[in-house]
Amino acid sequence: MSRSIKQKDLKILFGRAAGRCAFPTCRVELVASKTEFDSAQVIANVAHIVAHSDDGPRADPTYPRAQRSAYDNLVLLCPTHHDLVDAQDNTYTVETLRAWKSAHEKWVDEQLREAVPRVSFAELEVVTRAIADTVPEPDPDLNLLAVREKLTRNDLSSSIHALVALGLVKAREVEGYVEHAAQIDDTFPDRLKAGFTNEYAVLTASGLHGDRLFRALHVFASRGRVAFNEQAAGLAVLTYLFEKCDVFEK
Repeated sequence: MSRSIKQKDLKILFGRAAGRCAFPTCRVELVASKTEFDSAQVIANVAHIVAHSDDGPRADPTYPRAQRSAYDNLVLLCPTHHDLVDAQDNTYTVETLRAWKSAHEKWVDEQLREAVPRVSFAELEVVTRAIADTVPEPDPDLNLLAVREKLTRNDLSSSIHALVALGLVKAREVEGYVEHAAQIDDTFPDRLKAGFTNEYAVLTASGLHGDRLFRALHVFASRGRVAFNEQAAGLAVLTYLFEKCDVFEK
């Protein structure tokens, strides 16, 4: 059986972990900065919580094979701690790794809450221009739906409600930046919306919906960056686009 992990699961895993090792005393960023001689590189390891094989670390032959390489059974670690948890699987059990993953993702959300108020035009420029540069054909018919109704109709959980509420704090600032950018390039607002709606179509076609769809769009909006100020900017832009674009309806 192939060990291949679907891109949608990798995107959610990397985004929820903010590109950091989930080992509680580590949390190191898992992207090596570019140097004079090399480009930036991801140095993360993806660990299976329940082993991929029936005789691997933390093996459970009864665990469904189809779920072994899915997001719920994966945790992001640095190379050192990946080797450690697999070498000492009696110490680092399934329950331990699941607890780490849950605690780490809660920690990431807390860091985002602290970072959002500090988002400035500098971060908004980085993330909005990256989204706009993904442009397919612009969609000319982007109707609005009330944010609260959109959250309810798409079964988004209370944790996503909280993130949207947090992002809305900066939504008007995003709007101000978009209006500013439009004075220089009048195609920018349409390209920004088109980049977002195109990614939404790609992700929904891959089977994502609800919370996981929102989380994957946050990864897209922040362009996979691990710095919390840029992740916070990505959340602000996603919330602005969530409000402005005709997506997420059933």
